[in-house]
Amino acid sequence: MSANATGVGSLPGGDAREAAKTVTGSFEEFPYLPELPARGPGADMIGRSLGLLVELYAHVEPSGWRISDRPGRDTRRARSWLGEDLDALEEFTQGYEGRLKVQAVGPWTLAAALELHGGEAVLQDAGACRDLAASLAEGLRGHLADVRRRIPGAEIVLQFDEPSLTAVLQGRVRSASGYRTYRAVDRQVVEGTLRDLFAVHEGEVIVHSCAPEVPFGLLRRAGAAGVSFDFSLLTEREDDAIGEAVEGGAKLFAGVVPGTDTPLSDPGGSVMGVRKLWRRLGLSPGTLAESVVVTPSCGLAGASPAYARAVQAHCVRAARSLADNPE
Repeated sequence: MSANATGVGSLPGGDAREAAKTVTGSFEEFPYLPELPARGPGADMIGRSLGLLVELYAHVEPSGWRISDRPGRDTRRARSWLGEDLDALEEFTQGYEGRLKVQAVGPWTLAAALELHGGEAVLQDAGACRDLAASLAEGLRGHLADVRRRIPGAEIVLQFDEPSLTAVLQGRVRSASGYRTYRAVDRQVVEGTLRDLFAVHEGEVIVHSCAPEVPFGLLRRAGAAGVSFDFSLLTEREDDAIGEAVEGGAKLFAGVVPGTDTPLSDPGGSVMGVRKLWRRLGLSPGTLAESVVVTPSCGLAGASPAYARAVQAHCVRAARSLADNPE
């Protein structure tokens, strides 16, 4: 049984070749395109995705990313770093055939993070949210085509990072002043926007959030093939939604290993909770290995380079333990 494991996205350091080498060496069967936010604005998760936008530009203000009228230095830097990362990944995936994951920030987290000219978030303006989602869809089409051209043997898995999604649905995103919160966005609107974006990619689409209360049901209805989450934040309240997702064929990207330096348990111990969840839900142990992909609980940007390498190797061993001893 092949070991089902991959990373979330970010790694420490600023060397694209080193990152690509680590990722392809650790996850021989499911590498991903690493992100290196330590390089500065534009290499961060938000800036990188803003660099993908078509006919929409952004620049860095002290308060964060803000919409611009034309592409400036920050946009150019984001695009140049993405190009560097793709060059490095291409170099280390010569002749590779199999799953490969690329990540982009989803439309709702982007709308919560990007400011309009006046300083409020795009989130407060429904029309601006639609424009942002359409621009992201267009940019992703180009990005995916570029990845396919560079790594023709790859089966691309597209991951949308949506850590703010729950806050958007619950009306908990703070305004610019911090004194109030933006109104909750209607669930149908959120789901419809996600459905349109997921349709950009013909392959597998997954959504990652390391926030509590991930809306499993909504993501499944929008067409996500899998959900990536921090396993330690699950509560039994989510049991039904997870059981339904698994029975409907969804993949769980279970973040079971802490993203910042901590002593690692044995690999089997790291997936103990997953086995317990399966028993609690009354699911067949035989389905564990095909339904679960083992990952770190979140990105590894805050980890030491040595820990980041160790965690990735640990995830592969934990996945093997799950496949070999599902009981």
